Amino acid sequence: MASAKSLAGLMKWVRRAEWQDAFDELLHRHLAPVCGKADIALDELPELIGDQDFAVLWGCVFEDFLARNLDDGRNIVDHYLKRRGWKESASNKAYMIALRSSVMSLYEVSGIVRDASFLARDLVRGGEPVRVSERSGTRSLKPWDRIAARVVQVGTRTEMAGGALLFEYDTSQAVLKAIRRAGKKARKNAGKLARQLGRNIDDPVLAEALTDTEILRCSAFLFTNIWLDDLLERTLDPVVPQTCNTEGDEIIFSTVSYPVKPEVTADAIGLALAAVPGLYPERETFWNRIEPQKKVGKARPADGHTFNTTLDDGSLVLGTLELKERMLVLEVNSQQRAQRGRALIEPVLGQLIGQPSIKTRTVAQLMDSRPAGKSTALSSGLSADEERAVLHATLDRHYMNLLDEPVPMLGNTSPFAAAKTARGREKLVAWLKVLENGAARHASGTSMGDYDLSWMWEELGITELRR
Repeated sequence: MASAKSLAGLMKWVRRAEWQDAFDELLHRHLAPVCGKADIALDELPELIGDQDFAVLWGCVFEDFLARNLDDGRNIVDHYLKRRGWKESASNKAYMIALRSSVMSLYEVSGIVRDASFLARDLVRGGEPVRVSERSGTRSLKPWDRIAARVVQVGTRTEMAGGALLFEYDTSQAVLKAIRRAGKKARKNAGKLARQLGRNIDDPVLAEALTDTEILRCSAFLFTNIWLDDLLERTLDPVVPQTCNTEGDEIIFSTVSYPVKPEVTADAIGLALAAVPGLYPERETFWNRIEPQKKVGKARPADGHTFNTTLDDGSLVLGTLELKERMLVLEVNSQQRAQRGRALIEPVLGQLIGQPSIKTRTVAQLMDSRPAGKSTALSSGLSADEERAVLHATLDRHYMNLLDEPVPMLGNTSPFAAAKTARGREKLVAWLKVLENGAARHASGTSMGDYDLSWMWEELGITELRR
C-alpha cells in the first residue's frame, strides 16, 4: 500500500474551487444515502464510526474521484500532473497514473506473507489470484478475508491502494449481488440504446462499456454504501445473536445451589444420587447428567447459534452437579433444564439438602459484565499446552459431529451430503473458508487462533478446492 504522502499534492489540489464542488457531490453520493437511511447528518459520521473508519471511507471516495472524468471531460490527475507533475517523484507519478485508470473490486485474500505480500483473487472478474506487494496490511489481514480495494500495477509491482474496506462474508455477498444487478441493468439499457441508434449490441464500443471492469468503474459507490450501511446498523442497533441449546431452549446459564445439612456426608449424597437416571459420576464429587447420542429437537434459530457440550462418545451433556464446600451445585444452560434437573434430584435427596438458591444470567448480561479491556476467561489450572490440547480435542469432536449435521449455509444439508454434488461443493468451500477465517480472527498464539481446520477439507475429500 502506497504511503498517503504519495498523494499529498493531489489531496491539496482537490480542495481547489474548480474541483471542490464535484468532489463534494461524489462524497454525497457515496455516503449521504446511507446517512439519510440511518437518520443522521453527514457531519455526524466521524464521531459515530470513528476517525479511522471515516478516513478510510474518505480515501475510497478520493480514489474514485481520481479515476473519474467530470462532465466536461476533465480529470484531476491529468490536470494536476500537467500543472505540478514536475514536483513529484517518478514513483509518485506512476502511482497517480495507475489510480487514474483503476477500479475498485472485491478480492479474497490468501497466501499471506507477513510484511511482504498476499494473494488477491478477484471475486467479480475471476481469474487466478495475483500476488500483491504489501507490508502493513499483511499484519491485520487473515486468510479468506474479503476486501474491497483498488489493485494497481505500478512498474513491476502490483500494489493495493489505501482505500480498502474489509467485508464480512454475508455483506460481501450482498455486494456481489448488487454488482450483478448493476451489470444486468446496464446490459438491458445498452440493448435499448443500440436499437435506438440502429447499432448492433456487439458493437465494439458498446461491448467495451459493458465489461465487468467498466461496470465496476461506475459502481464504486456500491462498496461504500453497503459497507457503511452494515457498520451503522451494527453501531446504532447492535443485536445479540439468538443462542439456544440442542433442544431449542434459549441459553440462560442457571445455577441451582443446595446447602447440604450439617450431619450429611459426601458418601450419603453420592449414594442418593446413584438412583438418579442419566446421572453419571466423573469423580467422587462431580456428576454429568447426560443423554446418549442426543439428537436436535426443536429447530435452531435461523440467525443464531446452537450451544452444546458432548462427551467423547458423542453423548450430550445436559448439565453438571458438583459437591463443593457443603453445597451441591447444579449448573445447566437453560431454565427448562434447570427445572427438569431439580425434578430429578430433589425427590431422591429429600432431607439431605436445604432450600436452593437460584442464579441465572443471560448471554447479554454476561457480555455486559465483561470488564473493559480484560478477558473473562477463567483459569483452568492447566498449562498452556495442556489447555490447547484439550480445546483442540473438543473442537475436533465438535466439527467431526457437525459434518453429519444440517448446516443452514449449505441449504440445511450436511457437509458430507454437500460434498457429493458440484453445487454442494461450491457452497462447502465458502462455508469452510468462513470457518477458517473466523478461527484466524482469534489472536495468534491463543488456543483458538492456533487451531487448524484444514483436516476438514481432507475429511470431505475437497482438498484440491482449497485455493
